[in-house]
Amino acid sequence: MTTVSDYSLQKKSQHGFAPLAIARIKGAQRANQIAIYLIYAAILAFVVFGTIASIKAFHDNQLLYQLFYNLPYALVALTIPITIYDALVIYRYRLNQASMIAMSIGVSTIILIGGLLFADTAWLGLSCWLGVAFLFKVSFKRFFNFLEVEKDTEIAEEA
Repeated sequence: MTTVSDYSLQKKSQHGFAPLAIARIKGAQRANQIAIYLIYAAILAFVVFGTIASIKAFHDNQLLYQLFYNLPYALVALTIPITIYDALVIYRYRLNQASMIAMSIGVSTIILIGGLLFADTAWLGLSCWLGVAFLFKVSFKRFFNFLEVEKDTEIAEEA
């Protein structure tokens, strides 16, 4: 049963999404963009410090080796809490299938923990987390494209 307050709220919403929900989704999209920038920084750090560390004059430089080896891991690890938050927002507002969210987060977590426990390495697990941020980027883009198309359709119907 629709009450008067529900009707006024539906008029302000966009296709069933309250303005607060859209603002929360936009915030999660911005957080996801930060995660993607961190991933780009990790790749850049790996390439730059790896190249410098491979120069014969810097073979014995421990600082460059540590930057080459640990900085990309740390930058990608910083994206994990951000992508988990994004996953919760995407799941809450049903922007993607729950199975896709669970599989992307679950497989990445299992490979990361399994690599740390049994193979004493994190590179494969952290590389899985790279894809999660880009998957969520596509989910956010599809959602806002949907809102834009629906807004254009409404404007055409009103004219």
